[in-house]
Amino acid sequence: MQKYIQALKNADLVRMNGKVSQVVGLVVQANGPGATLGELCLLSTQAGKERVWSEVVGFREKKTLLMPLGELVGIGPGSQVLATGDTLKVAVGEALLGRILDGLGHPLDGLGPVVTGQAYPLGAMPPNPLKRQRISKILPVGVKAVDALLTCGRGQRMGIFAGSGVGKSTLLGMIARNTNADVNVIGLIGERGREVREFIEKDLGPAGLARSVVVVATSDQPALVRLKGAFVATAIAEYFRDQGRDVMLMLDSVTRFAMAQREVGLAIGEPPATRGFTPSVFALLPKLLERSGTAEKGTITGLYTVLVDGDDMNEPIADAVRGILDGHIVLSRELAGQNHYPAIDILNSVSRVMLDLVTTEHLEMAAVFRQVLATYREAKDLVDIGAYQRGANAQIDFALEKIAACRKFLQQDVNVAVDFPAAIAGIQDCMTS
Repeated sequence: MQKYIQALKNADLVRMNGKVSQVVGLVVQANGPGATLGELCLLSTQAGKERVWSEVVGFREKKTLLMPLGELVGIGPGSQVLATGDTLKVAVGEALLGRILDGLGHPLDGLGPVVTGQAYPLGAMPPNPLKRQRISKILPVGVKAVDALLTCGRGQRMGIFAGSGVGKSTLLGMIARNTNADVNVIGLIGERGREVREFIEKDLGPAGLARSVVVVATSDQPALVRLKGAFVATAIAEYFRDQGRDVMLMLDSVTRFAMAQREVGLAIGEPPATRGFTPSVFALLPKLLERSGTAEKGTITGLYTVLVDGDDMNEPIADAVRGILDGHIVLSRELAGQNHYPAIDILNSVSRVMLDLVTTEHLEMAAVFRQVLATYREAKDLVDIGAYQRGANAQIDFALEKIAACRKFLQQDVNVAVDFPAAIAGIQDCMTS
């Protein structure tokens, strides 16, 4: 009986009600209830037959501002608003592996409910910075260009920056299938509906899905659902990290997450700032991105794609994300146009922790490899028009001798996995052959 007595003591027996007074665009304005920011509320149609979940996003002149987590069909002035006294949580547990969820953490794959005994809040705080372990272990990802020249560590956060159609999702799929991480958590935020199944079946594959959890919030979903999808994926990754596992968290894409927050901000009256993005966008980005990384036990290695506007790598979201993360991989439209895949621009990409992870010999080989690419890029125009004569510059001669081998090394078939020792041996062969 004791647990039932305790449940009664903890129960909130007072129901807080309010009524919808106005609906403008994405925002529902209500008189009451006495809710707090981030609290879940239920909107009821006037007939009371249907209910729509919503979240408190602000207050204006003693009015409560809510945004729906579903469609507002049937909601109008006078509709009842019921405060739940709770915030969004996601069910977590081993049963999530191999499952596909929607942006609120509900099953999307038709395989029945996810039965777990625990739930994690979507709005958790990042780990204490003084309790984070230093990044000290290499995490091979099976892509030789990344492993050899942009080596990732367990708990590192990397960005994949590219314009549309350059191969971000394909690269994510390669890493998800080939990485040595214990668990993959993949968030597809703002994706086209057509691309979701294509990514799961073609890029991820059955083997990749078996040790992954996929969270999907397509572009047609309400802005708040797209926002929550990113936090659902992060909360699930935090659960597996707290079990002491090495988790690979992939979020595609941060740009669409930022666009969703811009919609929310503009709808509640926030003034636009940089290129139309509201200040809350830039405040929310570190709250999401800082939650991955190392902790007291377990790690979350974060891979975040950034869809750069007009291939401008210095546009506001790209610039803000690059300043938060521990490295970035830039994909080049020019390389993709030459059928060079993955289209990684090595010279514009960097891993900020590689120096602490690899041997001195590895660093030296990688430096020589980069020097070959840089020298060839500078001399290419002269070589193409026939203005350069062999023997005039030893550095350019060396670059011309090695560039074909370097280009071949950087290309990799999407279905081929290359282990870490083979990647290191590959750059050594390029420089010595």
